Amino acid sequence: MATDRLPIRAVLFDRDGTLVEDVPYNGDPALVRLMPTAEAAIARARGAGVRIGVVSNQSGVARGLITPAQVAAVNARIEELLGPFDAWCWCPHGPEDRCACRKPAPGLVLDACARLGVAPAEAVMIGDIGADVEAASAAGARAVLVPTPVTRLEEIDAAPRVAPDLDTAVREALAPAAAPVDGGTTA
Repeated sequence: MATDRLPIRAVLFDRDGTLVEDVPYNGDPALVRLMPTAEAAIARARGAGVRIGVVSNQSGVARGLITPAQVAAVNARIEELLGPFDAWCWCPHGPEDRCACRKPAPGLVLDACARLGVAPAEAVMIGDIGADVEAASAAGARAVLVPTPVTRLEEIDAAPRVAPDLDTAVREALAPAAAPVDGGTTA
């Protein structure tokens, strides 16, 4: 069976700009605002019985702008709003650190898959920028891009699948032998 035809057993979400509005270097839970359709998307994934996780770059820690405790507090607020996630994986490094975990490197996706007990080929990564798609590809997972105003046109053009919103991304990713989403190709 081709890996792109394996059923999805895990959905991984980028945090900022995908699940919640992107507030740069947010360390304040009071600033957390869900993205449109986030509640429906999470409910859809849970209803399908798949594991769900969050993979997020948090370079504000490396830059000294936020602390790990603040990242944890924001993550806890997201769980208050959306319910518990099966895995939280985040990178505290900056781009200059050249670590293996910071997206677009595959480390966070691989870590989340290991924590969730699924092969990368059984996971889909949903994010708002090219680094999310590249991390999924490098790890052997599928990807869906949900563009926002910060998503560059070349990232949209390069994405294997594009969805207009988070709930559509989850619905299409979980569909058997998923059809293309908004002009993308099947993953």
